[in-house]
Amino acid sequence: MTTEPADPPRPSHATAPNQFVTANGVRYAYRRFGAETGTPVVFLQHFRGGMDNWDPAVTDGLAANRPVILFNNTGVASSSGQTPDTVEAQADDAAAFIRALGLTHVDVLGFSIGGYVAQALTLRHHDLVRRLVLAGTKPRAGDDTDRDPDVNTVATRHEVLTLEDLRFLFFAPSTASQAAGERYWDRCHQRAIDVDPPTSKQTMQAQAAAIVEWKLPHGAPFADLKRITQPTLVINGHRDVMVPTINSYYLAQHIPAAQLIVYPDSGHGSLFQYPELFVADVGRFLNAAVAFA
Repeated sequence: MTTEPADPPRPSHATAPNQFVTANGVRYAYRRFGAETGTPVVFLQHFRGGMDNWDPAVTDGLAANRPVILFNNTGVASSSGQTPDTVEAQADDAAAFIRALGLTHVDVLGFSIGGYVAQALTLRHHDLVRRLVLAGTKPRAGDDTDRDPDVNTVATRHEVLTLEDLRFLFFAPSTASQAAGERYWDRCHQRAIDVDPPTSKQTMQAQAAAIVEWKLPHGAPFADLKRITQPTLVINGHRDVMVPTINSYYLAQHIPAAQLIVYPDSGHGSLFQYPELFVADVGRFLNAAVAFA
């Protein structure tokens, strides 16, 4: 009796190799893994974050049923170039990267400033985006009234965010939420190959400038959101100290085909506190045959 050789294990968050593609003179670092077929999900990361700051429980969970693409935008970590200092320019760079991969339609998951970029990408390159997931983010000229005054200091005081920083910025003060922060930290440090270098000071300063510019209105408040016609899922924790949760309600109210989920006892990183629930909610949304009208 002959035994068929076992198929090699499918690449995962921890094992997918770094790949590179060039667009407009920028060499973008990316990782693609997951299912071979289906609409790819492109992940857009938070302030100062790179590919290694994504939670494997989220990325591998979604990759079970669809292709997942993580990448570093211009100037971030292992990608070349200088990070632009506006959200719109970062969105144009993300579009250039997506098109350089030969993709014509993607789903987009934007977290924090990545959610700003995801909105601008959808508005400026409408044809590329099939469905949109916005986590821990806000619309242009959103509400920072409930933002913790220590956020800026904590988010920029170290070359690389520490566990202490992340527990304050991403998680609620409760024992359960803080413990979830430690589990997230442990999961994010499982990768042993092709680990990203820290993001640069130039990236931090450019992204900070983009965040400040995003506070300025363009026309009537939230008018741009009405032009996002793609089905959209908005998710946040019940008290986000970085991007106040009220902004998630504004997104859901003004994007015509949006729905909102708020997770309990959680903050900015609610997707990392409840990764299994987040994967289930996002998976159902991406698989839905029709959108809410």
